[in-house]
Amino acid sequence: MKKRFAWKIIIVLALFLIPIFTLAAQPTANLIIYDDTLAAGWQNWSWDTAVTFNTGSPTHSGSDAMSVTHTAAWAGLALQSSTAFSTADYDAVTFWIHGGPTGGHQLSLKLRDGSQTIIETPVAVSTTANSWTQVEVSLSALGLSNGTVTGIVLQEASGSSQPVYYLDDVQLVEADGSGTPVPPGTGPTLTIDTTTVSHTISPDIYGLNFADNTFANEIGLPVNRWGGNATTRYNWKIDVSNRASDWFFMNVPEGDDDLTVNTVDEIVMANNSTGTRSIVTMPLIGWTPKRRLTNDRDCSFPQSIYPNQQAFDGNWDCGNGRFPNGTPITGNDPTLTSTAIDESWVNEWVTHLTSEFGTAADGGVPYYALDNEPMLWNSTHRDVYPDPLTYDELLARTIAYAEAIKQADPTASTLGPVLWGWTAYFYSAADVASGGAFWLNPPDRLAHGDMPLVEWYLQQLAVYEQTNGTRLLDYLDLHFYPQQSGVALSTAGGDATQALRLRSTRALWDPTYVDESWINEPVELIPRMHDWVDTYYPGTKIAITEYNWGGLEHINGALAQADVLGIFGQQQVDLATLWAPPANTEPGAFAFRMYLNYDGSGSAFGNLSLPASSSDVDQLSVFAARRSSDLALTIMVVNKSGAPVTSSIVLDGFTGGTAEVYRYGSSSLSQITQQPNVVVPAGGFSATFPADSITLFELAGGDVQQSYLPFVNK
Repeated sequence: MKKRFAWKIIIVLALFLIPIFTLAAQPTANLIIYDDTLAAGWQNWSWDTAVTFNTGSPTHSGSDAMSVTHTAAWAGLALQSSTAFSTADYDAVTFWIHGGPTGGHQLSLKLRDGSQTIIETPVAVSTTANSWTQVEVSLSALGLSNGTVTGIVLQEASGSSQPVYYLDDVQLVEADGSGTPVPPGTGPTLTIDTTTVSHTISPDIYGLNFADNTFANEIGLPVNRWGGNATTRYNWKIDVSNRASDWFFMNVPEGDDDLTVNTVDEIVMANNSTGTRSIVTMPLIGWTPKRRLTNDRDCSFPQSIYPNQQAFDGNWDCGNGRFPNGTPITGNDPTLTSTAIDESWVNEWVTHLTSEFGTAADGGVPYYALDNEPMLWNSTHRDVYPDPLTYDELLARTIAYAEAIKQADPTASTLGPVLWGWTAYFYSAADVASGGAFWLNPPDRLAHGDMPLVEWYLQQLAVYEQTNGTRLLDYLDLHFYPQQSGVALSTAGGDATQALRLRSTRALWDPTYVDESWINEPVELIPRMHDWVDTYYPGTKIAITEYNWGGLEHINGALAQADVLGIFGQQQVDLATLWAPPANTEPGAFAFRMYLNYDGSGSAFGNLSLPASSSDVDQLSVFAARRSSDLALTIMVVNKSGAPVTSSIVLDGFTGGTAEVYRYGSSSLSQITQQPNVVVPAGGFSATFPADSITLFELAGGDVQQSYLPFVNK
């Protein structure tokens, strides 16, 4: 505090020693204060501060920058002009600041008015290590609403000395905005409309399959799916599943031998304990495991009956159901493992779940999936369902079993047809089984007016509702795994595969992206799903309950996952669950943390989606949203370029503020790190995004826009 008092004495003395200021003429551009050198008429009035005006590196532009080191508490960099500049001519101060090797500087930006008095209305400025950040602050925000400005002060604010940092391109900004613009970033321009809400983002897009309970609790996981091939043949009464072709067509006891609580009940209880909603898969296939054995395994192709097989599980002498040449064994007895069931069995199960947990409306199971990937039954479950599924059979089973579910719990939602991927969206298993270039003459599809399977399915269920007054399908649920080699369900791979992984997320939305796989055409999955629903069964929601872009053990997979989650929110998916979730400590898990708990205290990305775009989505993706609870503006930027990128972020309608910054990236794979706050002027700012990083900005909500009001606190 003594230093501050001494400085005030110097100011008073200066009033008598320095000539009267002249008022600057009307400007024709932004006023340059420092650009490679201190401008004529400006002087260094700093105290307890070492300043070098011609440091060669780092520079933001040109050949030189200014290096600054505060050697004592409350030290100050002070740039002073012999000319007084009118606030009618200039309305903001701007500069670029670099945090040097340490970053984390705590500084206060202040002004001197025409009487040389420091205006004590500071704005906090912080720095990022090894990175340039633009600062632009209005003169009114610094307490100078009218009159004149003669100097700029950047004062140490932590109460101790601070290491070197760098300044460049220091200017006063012309009031009418027609002067020389602040140097923009060299990377893609990111544009966000902060005043217009596009839609509400569903929390259920951040879901998982078979989530770890500890991780679910940490991030407030919204939804957890119990699905996959084994759930097609699970018997809740004896707690046994059949792994089908995933593991030697074998019945496998789940959990322990205590059947008072079965595995699915335990999963629902665990989900409820973390406030997580459950998706439970209901079988439509018509078969379920018939008994529970502890010292043996029932299987469809035992060695005792089929000794000549391609492979066996040596522990149980169960075969893979193929001859040594790979040809499938046919004509087996399905009752070796299973017993036939119908929709009444499913009705009984849902009734059991409602008795244990209440109806969906009362906090019970809210979602029931209508089996899993039925167009693959003749492959995955060929021991009990060898015939390829047709359009008509899929619809008939959907109606019968969905009716049974709705009868037991009318408040629950159903998801279907849970198809495996691209081909199944357009053709039935019976079409595929016709062989050859089946798509040129698909018999089942042609028998149904040549309508793609999903379109026909939605149309028929809409007809059912019109006829019966009951909606049987609540979510159009499709699975999607990118078909590019080495991407889905794979480790990160080499540089080419990693770049392909990051490009291929465009298949979810971009009509200009030709899928780089055997698909070889634009997938445009989410808009396509919306079009199908809008055309054939309006009011049906959109779900993707299995997807995986791979690489989750690596920062590359985390970048792809963060991109996918942002796309789901931006493109208005209603529910999504990642298959094969990452371990809690793997990079892929941090992609979820960035959206659901980026500060470790439960702060989440906003739920009111705002229009946001990048001029080059292969370099930077950007997603933006307001939080309805406090209207905080949250901006997520994913740097997929493989190099540091400095970009301008245009914030249409934003009046300025200070952003908290959180980042996850290759420089620190074990945690999300909070970066120094960034002063964000009205209209936008520029920032540098390190290579292989995910960055979140959080800015206070400010004024409530009329367009927000229908969404607030919902």
